[in-house]
Amino acid sequence: FKCCFSESRTVVGSEGSITPSAPHQASGGSSPCSHSSTGGSRHPVSALKKWLTNPIRKLSTDGRGGAGMMEKQMSRSSEGHPPSLLSHGKSEPRALEQYVLAELVETERFYVEDLGLIVQGYMTTMASQGVPEDLKGKDRIVFGNIHQIYDWHKDYFLGELEKCVGDPDSLAQLFIKHERRLHMYVVYCQNKPKSEHIVSEYIETYFEDLRQQLGHRLQLNDLLIKPVQRIMKYQLLLKDFLKYYSKAGRDVEELRRAVEVMCFVPKRCNDMMNVGRLQGFEGKITAQGKLLQQDTFFVSEEQESGILSRAKERRVFLFEQLVIFSEPIDKKKGFSLPGYTFKNSIKVSCLGVEERSEEDPCCLVLTSRGTDGSVTRFIMQASSPDRQLAWRDDVVQILETQRNFLNALQSPIEYQRREGHSNSLGRNMKPQTASASDLRPHSSASMDRRQQPCLLTYNTSLPSLHPPPHSLASKAVRHVEEKAREKRKWSWKKPS
Repeated sequence: FKCCFSESRTVVGSEGSITPSAPHQASGGSSPCSHSSTGGSRHPVSALKKWLTNPIRKLSTDGRGGAGMMEKQMSRSSEGHPPSLLSHGKSEPRALEQYVLAELVETERFYVEDLGLIVQGYMTTMASQGVPEDLKGKDRIVFGNIHQIYDWHKDYFLGELEKCVGDPDSLAQLFIKHERRLHMYVVYCQNKPKSEHIVSEYIETYFEDLRQQLGHRLQLNDLLIKPVQRIMKYQLLLKDFLKYYSKAGRDVEELRRAVEVMCFVPKRCNDMMNVGRLQGFEGKITAQGKLLQQDTFFVSEEQESGILSRAKERRVFLFEQLVIFSEPIDKKKGFSLPGYTFKNSIKVSCLGVEERSEEDPCCLVLTSRGTDGSVTRFIMQASSPDRQLAWRDDVVQILETQRNFLNALQSPIEYQRREGHSNSLGRNMKPQTASASDLRPHSSASMDRRQQPCLLTYNTSLPSLHPPPHSLASKAVRHVEEKAREKRKWSWKKPS
């Protein structure tokens, strides 16, 4: 029988978000292999090795969102299909593993080549020849941190992937241990909207002249989207590898963790691309902590006087330190990509959340306490009860973390005593659901600090916000304890 493989591709939608296209299903069922009338190879192992080390590559045109992008892909021509596999059992999945690894390595080489066209081509030429006067200073925004991405993949990551061909068991750990390093893609994606805006102004003039001078087939904007496409591609290939790795009967725990990492990183990239399109916010967006949620709501504002504004569509961003309300920019006004105009915000120190309404499970009410003591209510209508609940859980978690932090700063020894007592009773082993009284309207800055910290059930897909052992709250506790011990030590040494 002859094996058929599906090719999963990354599609950057018209709104700039990252979405995987539906994988092509081979006819004849969901099995990765389908029967054929042709006979098998007489030397399947050597033939497979020869095929794996000599994949076919071609440029194919793929219009996406009217951008007319082109993407290098692995082509499966009639000669390019893998040879027949005569063996059965575990040897077949392991051969398929090797195929996925070969594709991962080969596409990584092509990716590094594409990045080189930007760094060694455009960036080097612009540095040596200079740029137009009206582009000076903007060239850094055009390329962002792509030089950093290129250097790391060229000098390190490609070589490590090549080693995995001989040691497939090391693939999962390679992605897991470099999760922090892959954050550079989040930085790149946050800058991407600004880059797109500048490139669009010069794509038919200055950058087109450079393209012809360099002899490139792809335009600059087609190359600059490569990192966005690549960070999505990893999870698709890892999922394929996990499937065959599991069929071979091997332990997949680490590999599942690697897939989780490479699903989370693209999600953060997509989130930060949207944040990068936020206009009019005067603060430093990177100082607001992690972006935990973003969604579209219909929002009404109610002042303490009782005046209620008309509900308007708002894109709301929930950070660890701030909630931002923004207005989507109408695409009819000539903007090809989604953008958002800043409208309002709530600092976590002034944030509160009201009890969930049984009558309207889609309604979420956040409150903002002003410096004069007045309270503004933000009545938010979610698209579904699940979305409302997810947001509410995250807001409650933020407020709980804030309260724990304030308790630790004001009464560190008492806070640690309570935490130690709670842990000794095993309360941290079984999360409890907060009661209605715990979730009454409140502000994190005006909570009853005598109340025991409650443990809540939260969205496990998000990183925990409770103070870890090395958090500021814990450091404050340790600092005060050390001072107290030092004071007691010196008091003991005083002569009578």
